[in-house]
Amino acid sequence: MSAIATTQTDARPDLARPGVGHVKAGTWRVGTPERQRAAVDAIARAWQSRPWPAVGLLSYTVHIGTDGETLLHYSQWTDEAAYEEFSRTFRDDRNAEIDAAVPGIERVGLHSYTPYRSLGLGADTKTPGCVVAVDAEFEGTDPGAAKAWVDLVLDALESDPAPAPGGISGTFHLGTDGRRMLNYAEWESEQAHIDALAAPGQGIGSATPEWQKVLGFPGVTGNGFRRYLPALSLAPGAE
Repeated sequence: MSAIATTQTDARPDLARPGVGHVKAGTWRVGTPERQRAAVDAIARAWQSRPWPAVGLLSYTVHIGTDGETLLHYSQWTDEAAYEEFSRTFRDDRNAEIDAAVPGIERVGLHSYTPYRSLGLGADTKTPGCVVAVDAEFEGTDPGAAKAWVDLVLDALESDPAPAPGGISGTFHLGTDGRRMLNYAEWESEQAHIDALAAPGQGIGSATPEWQKVLGFPGVTGNGFRRYLPALSLAPGAE
């Protein structure tokens, strides 16, 4: 018997899950808070009514944007080939059902990553109330720029004498194209992240030499973030 999709109780991916070699992160624009919820419900129905794709998909998590119009999709895979097989074999019928329930979904981006390093993961028992997806792009020809920048950020975070209250963890991913970075950052609440950005100085990060290196890193473009609320997390159930 094939495994079925089961809903995880805390609507979050297991960021320490073993065997994750590839991550996909993508955004859907659906337009309104009502359509956000309708799309999440349609995703749940489409996935839970079918066997779990036995191709190396480890989990699939959907987040509702606090902007009232977007969804963030975060999925964990054994490798890129697993995603390609899923796309060929299992994706279209699920998306067709979802699109029939919520017409007009705009799929505006899908990027590929490899998990790299984490900070604070598992060290705090607080349940995150908000996920901040921080992404950056790097220009030029140096394929190691994103990795070097993440290392600087983690050095700055670990040595910060006054870390922002409300931050729980950060899980950094490197784009498989060598030009992108994604930080899946967990916070106690949306307001905690808003307050951290509004703090005196340069927002998140104290005025330390380590943070100055981050701010002065050359070639960083498109550095931004979006805030999300955990909504639905699916994983394979029992056989």
